[in-house]
Amino acid sequence: MPPLRVGVAILTMGNRPAELRALLDSVAKQDLAPAHVVVVGNGSPLPPLPHGAVGIELSENLGVSGGRNVALDELRKLGDVDLVVDLDDDGLLISPDVFRRLAELHAADPQLGIVSFRIADERGRTQRRHVPRLRVGDPARGGLVTTFLGGGHSLSLPMLDRIGGWPDDFFYAHEETDLAWRALDDGWHIRYAPELVLQHPYTSPTRHAVYHRMVARNRVWLAKRHLPALLVPVYLGVWAVLTAVRSRSAAGLRAWAAGFTEGVRTPCGPRRPMRWRTVWRMTRLGRPPII
Repeated sequence: MPPLRVGVAILTMGNRPAELRALLDSVAKQDLAPAHVVVVGNGSPLPPLPHGAVGIELSENLGVSGGRNVALDELRKLGDVDLVVDLDDDGLLISPDVFRRLAELHAADPQLGIVSFRIADERGRTQRRHVPRLRVGDPARGGLVTTFLGGGHSLSLPMLDRIGGWPDDFFYAHEETDLAWRALDDGWHIRYAPELVLQHPYTSPTRHAVYHRMVARNRVWLAKRHLPALLVPVYLGVWAVLTAVRSRSAAGLRAWAAGFTEGVRTPCGPRRPMRWRTVWRMTRLGRPPII
């Protein structure tokens, strides 16, 4: 059978033209050529793109979720795509066989909905927050997991056709968890494949000005949208305690509290609580949906 067809989606805010060009060069060097490459300027103009890449310039920043949905819609219009690969604009594919190996993984397991790359810096180091397991252990150990990394991953288009795309209202933070929980509840598998590496510079999530507020608000929205009623207060209580213990900034804690309150008070889209069978499945995979 022919290999599965790959479509690539990249978001940029126009502030990393050299990194974007290097990423696009690494995409062009893949031994399984992508069917389409879509680059979205999220509220910014785009630099010149290589031949064949489709550029979309948005007049406003729609956030990670909104921008990725724009790219996804464009890939659907272009057609001939089985897998969508989302890549950070400052990432780099250091091996030429990433897309081919992704296609092989998905072809071998028709229920494989998501594959998460390993993110490593220039020295090969992977940050703790970039391992999609509660107990990190060895970052080079792969397997089935309950979430995935936004910076580099593949999504099955048949899965997206069933569960829907990214949660637009989230803008930034926990959008991957929202999609992962919907995928798991629909019976799909999520695999962490550390042999597939996206090289990415060392960063801190708090570099984003809206980090504390968005993390808190969207975590409340996650619980309201997807958790059985009995687990909502448990999940939010656990994270409130962890945040208070871990916080090193009074200003950050105030922003987190404001975001938490906003999440409680504001609508978050339709509520579709996951089945208890999914809760148990996530627990067996090492991360029950209370932490």
